[in-house]
Amino acid sequence: MKVLVIGSGGREHALAWSVAQSREVSEVLVTPGNPGTSSEQKVRNITLNISDHAAIEEVVKTESIDLTIIGPEQPIVEGLGDFLTEQGHKCLAPTTFAAQLEGSKSFAKEFMKRHKIPTANAFVTRNIDEACAHIRRSDFPIVIKAEGLAAGKGVVVATSLNQALNAVRNMLSGRAFGDAASTIVIEDYLDGEEASFIVLTDGEHTLPFATSQDHKPVYDGDKGPNTGGMGAYSPAPVIDDSVYSKIMERIVSPTIQGMQEENNPCQGFLYVGLMICNGDPYVVEYNCRFGDPEAQPVLMRLQSDFAMRCLAATDAGGLKGQQLKFKKNCTVAIVLASPGYPGKYKTNLPIKGLNANVPGTKVFHAGTKEDQGRIVTNGGRVLTVVSSGPTVELAQRNAYARAKKIQWSGVHMRTDIGHRAIAREREKTT
Repeated sequence: MKVLVIGSGGREHALAWSVAQSREVSEVLVTPGNPGTSSEQKVRNITLNISDHAAIEEVVKTESIDLTIIGPEQPIVEGLGDFLTEQGHKCLAPTTFAAQLEGSKSFAKEFMKRHKIPTANAFVTRNIDEACAHIRRSDFPIVIKAEGLAAGKGVVVATSLNQALNAVRNMLSGRAFGDAASTIVIEDYLDGEEASFIVLTDGEHTLPFATSQDHKPVYDGDKGPNTGGMGAYSPAPVIDDSVYSKIMERIVSPTIQGMQEENNPCQGFLYVGLMICNGDPYVVEYNCRFGDPEAQPVLMRLQSDFAMRCLAATDAGGLKGQQLKFKKNCTVAIVLASPGYPGKYKTNLPIKGLNANVPGTKVFHAGTKEDQGRIVTNGGRVLTVVSSGPTVELAQRNAYARAKKIQWSGVHMRTDIGHRAIAREREKTT
């Protein structure tokens, strides 16, 4: 079996690496890929514009691809999955309509309201005066979100009136996120602990992945602006057996069933960003693809044949009776970012230390490229270093030991990824 993975980031590197572990897979193609994907066994890069649907279908036909997996959100929202499916090709991705769960926060809010799925109260508007008037009536903190896709950065948690008003004006003026913020969603602040819950679905049945927790703010102590994610770890101890059951019963099952009832089954990966408040889960956001950087630590723990489960999910009912098994260890992922990220940052900075080795660790490439035989930076989030261990603390220690061996001018990483889980581990031993 041959598999095509669409995308070039750390998530796509992890997807390609995991798919290639299957004995049933002879080759994995990645477009456009990165230097990390091309270095994996059984993996080959093809340079294509992922917005060129006809060119991608031509590769699917000429390379005899059995399954295409779309990694990033943009080609999903642009309808690449619809196009390939209509041409008779197996593609793991939701339809464009189902992808509105991620692509339109107002759609997601209305959907959750219809199906009684717990989430924060929200006010949707595209009018600056309306937004400012609503904020002046609100309690703080308050959350302001760009309506559309903003690479994980279109969220401001405002703690003061001036900060909230400035965020609204920046978004609705088009200066902050362009068309993605032509409409904004203003939400009540949920006071709790965030977690990520990802499932693979055929539109009816679901296979939950191991739980994880992301760290979005750019600086230690969860300070500074939001990013696409500065690190993650798995499992997330905030999701105990009781919370797990509530997530499945109150959120995942009603979401999958609700999309079915509305004649738009959600097939592929469904990511639910959660806030756990006093043991009760609330939806912060939906994504219609695997999380990044959650994919890296979660897939490092996976024991089941990932490729065959993905193929089964492309058929209605294909996941019935199946399951996903995970190692009992813990994994921690550290993102190494360019200086200035999530704002303006430099590229083409030579990377040193990629060949340094620490047992039990792996480096996934994200924003890298090859330039005259050297690997250089080519994005905001450049690399993700992942390590496994019997505890989160030991996994974290190994991950940082490897990460600190990698250098480029101004490299930035948080130094506290996994701090909540580590605090819990230490409490248990005292």
